[in-house]
Amino acid sequence: MNKFIRVNMTTKQVTTEAVPEKYVGLGGRALTSNFVNDEVKPTCHALGKNNKLIFAPGLLSGTSAPNSGRLSVGGKSPLTGTIKECNTGGSFSQKMAKMDIKALVIEGMPEDDKFYIIKIDMNGVTIEESPAEIIGGCGNYKAIEILSEKYGKDVGIALAGPAGEHRLPSANISFKDPEGNIRSAGRGGLGAVLGSKKVKALVIDDTGASQVPIADPEKFRAASKVFAKALLDHPVAGQGLAAYGTDVLVNILNEAGGLPSYNFTKGRIDHNDNISGETLNATITERGGEGKVSHGCHRGCIIRCSQWYPDKQGKYITSGFEYETIWGLGADAGIQDLDDIAYMDRAMDDIGVDSIETAVAIATAMEGGLLPWGDGKAALDVIKQIAVPTPLGRIIGGGCAVVGKVCGLYRVPVVKDQAIPAYDPRSVKGIGLTYATTTMGADHTAGYCISGNILKVGADLDPLKKDGQIEYARAMQIGTAAVDSTGMCLFVYFGIADNPGGYQALIDMINAQYGLSLTATDVDKLGESVLKVERDFNKRAGFTNAHDRLPEFFEYEPLPPHNVVWDFTPEEIDEVYNF
Repeated sequence: MNKFIRVNMTTKQVTTEAVPEKYVGLGGRALTSNFVNDEVKPTCHALGKNNKLIFAPGLLSGTSAPNSGRLSVGGKSPLTGTIKECNTGGSFSQKMAKMDIKALVIEGMPEDDKFYIIKIDMNGVTIEESPAEIIGGCGNYKAIEILSEKYGKDVGIALAGPAGEHRLPSANISFKDPEGNIRSAGRGGLGAVLGSKKVKALVIDDTGASQVPIADPEKFRAASKVFAKALLDHPVAGQGLAAYGTDVLVNILNEAGGLPSYNFTKGRIDHNDNISGETLNATITERGGEGKVSHGCHRGCIIRCSQWYPDKQGKYITSGFEYETIWGLGADAGIQDLDDIAYMDRAMDDIGVDSIETAVAIATAMEGGLLPWGDGKAALDVIKQIAVPTPLGRIIGGGCAVVGKVCGLYRVPVVKDQAIPAYDPRSVKGIGLTYATTTMGADHTAGYCISGNILKVGADLDPLKKDGQIEYARAMQIGTAAVDSTGMCLFVYFGIADNPGGYQALIDMINAQYGLSLTATDVDKLGESVLKVERDFNKRAGFTNAHDRLPEFFEYEPLPPHNVVWDFTPEEIDEVYNF
């Protein structure tokens, strides 16, 4: 990938240059985080002219490598004030790689009040005024339909939804998947940054592009075969996720007593079967129609943890119906009807908000008395208000920390103002260390310690005890930063954690594509370097170790049923980044 494209929204000028030497060997998160650290003023306002957005495929994106269709988007987060990398599926990453585009940067902001479309094809990049019908509250599903009709059904699309237009901190960037449905670069509010640049959408058309060049095709094919087998042979990556999606975790975490419920006051619920992955599978199977139990978020996905969830008449409601969304609304907010949750998931996709941030904000609003506990209809109504936005819609769209302040609560489950996801840190100690120390606010994907704490993949640690957790959280964050740089889905971890041959196959594919001779040590060093760069940005933005802490109430409120508290000392937490 040899093109480095900059789009200046102040001057409306586009420049295409050779990839700067320092970025030649980088991809995905490694590239976005290094670029942001180099070029974004750490103390800038995230919605001001000095922030920049960068879109970067991973090192293996666009190839035939299984599960290599992920895209990294980087910038400064308006939600957390930290550096941010968002990761998404869809077709955008693969198209960029095939078009020889290493990175696309959006900088500056227009002086006028118009929204624009950035169109990328083999002839170059153009900036066009946005069609009026897709701005001012048009949902993402309709916008994708209009843009696909205008530019072609096979184009890739990235959108700032209504929430992004209003520059709300929970706004995501929504991406069209191969079937025209929605995937999201979800956390941290980068959709608000796209909206601040007055970019309604990016449209990418790879017509005429060639295949991604491979230095050693035979070696690449052999390694790809080994890698695919490692994924499909694993009971989680090869069977569990395809059958039940990520929602398979509801019953598992409920049994473990680590399912945060009713705004993190309990670790178990009684209505878990109503919202479980098993029920999700049975419902889709029974209803038939447009429903699909298993589906990939991008071409080449063989894990297929996504699905299409239909209504009672078999008509599509939503896809990518994830555990974290179902947990946030079904357990944390106490909503017991899976259909209600599905319609809320669709509404959040249509409006363009992070479904984790919004779900936890709703649960916090319920504790604060703004909404009744467990009321799915009221929750759906307030989500729709985000698109207008009404004052209440703005409060919810502002994220969990804003809701907590408005309601005068001290029990606000955030780290660096980002909502804590679907695993309680008191009863799953490893993930608590990830939440506390990750460079991007509470984020389970930054170091998925659930693997070794609960699923017993890659490690076997007692989730209720501190033993071994610091070293494990450190290793998981380092490994994740490296994987995020390859363009691989996070879930490939299941196929390589306990399979040295699978891990080596991943490295062999990179070596075969680029004619390199990387080792596992080199990959670890890449992950470490990414984290160090991100920490450097945050330090210059004003963050210290004192920000790497969980909310205080976790330390003195025991979580039923195990009645455990968060008991790591500040000194122990600081050891996670001792490398």
